[in-house]
Amino acid sequence: LLYVINQKVNDIILDQEIELFHGPGFIYEMLGHVRFKIGPKSFFQTNTEQGIVLYDLAKEFADLQGHENVYDLYTGLGSIALYLADQCKQITGIEEIAAAIDDANENAALNNIENATFYAGDVRDILNADFIAKHGKPDVVITDPPRAGMHPDVVNILIELNAPKIVYVSCNAATQARDIALMQDSYQMVRSQAVDMFPQTDHVENVALLVRKDLLNTNVETE
Repeated sequence: LLYVINQKVNDIILDQEIELFHGPGFIYEMLGHVRFKIGPKSFFQTNTEQGIVLYDLAKEFADLQGHENVYDLYTGLGSIALYLADQCKQITGIEEIAAAIDDANENAALNNIENATFYAGDVRDILNADFIAKHGKPDVVITDPPRAGMHPDVVNILIELNAPKIVYVSCNAATQARDIALMQDSYQMVRSQAVDMFPQTDHVENVALLVRKDLLNTNVETE
C-alpha cells in the first residue's frame, strides 16, 4: 500500500514523495517468460494479457535472428528490452526516469539476463555519437515513447542513425503518425497493427514497422 498526495495541476507523480504504508513497496508480474519487479514510478502495461500480445507483435516485427545489436528507446523498466533479450546479441535501453532504470537493472539480474544494458537520461542527450561509438550502430531500433511522441531532435537522430529497421510502439497513434511522416524520406512503414489494451475505450497501442527505403524490394506490399 503506497500513498501520495499530488497538489499539482497535473497527474504526474514522478516528482512526488511516495509513502509506503504496508508491504514491500513493489509488486511482481510475469510477461511471458520474464518476471518483472515493478515499483510505483515505473511504467508497466496494466493489461498484462494484452501486454504479451503487444510485445509478441514487437518481436514479430523486429524479426530478430540472434546476432543483432538492438537499441530500446524509452525503455521504462526494460520490459520490451528484457522480453526480447534472448532473441538478439545485445540490447541497450534508455529511459529518462532513474527509478525505472534501477528496476530495469534489478529485473535483468532477476532473470539472469546478461546482454541488456540500461542508461538513465533523456534520449535526446544520451543517444549521441559517443554512445553509438561505445555500443555500435544498431541493426534494429525499438522506440516506445510517451503519448507526446518523440522530440523532433530524437527523430532527426534516428534518421542520422540510419538503422535498417525501426519498430515504433505507440500509445498515441496521432503522434506516431506525425513522427513517421517526419521520417518518410528515409523510411517506409511496411506493417502496422493496433492492439486493444483497454476494451470499450478508445485507447489502443499501435505497432509500426519502418524499413529503410534503400533496403526495400520494389515489390514489397504494405499491410
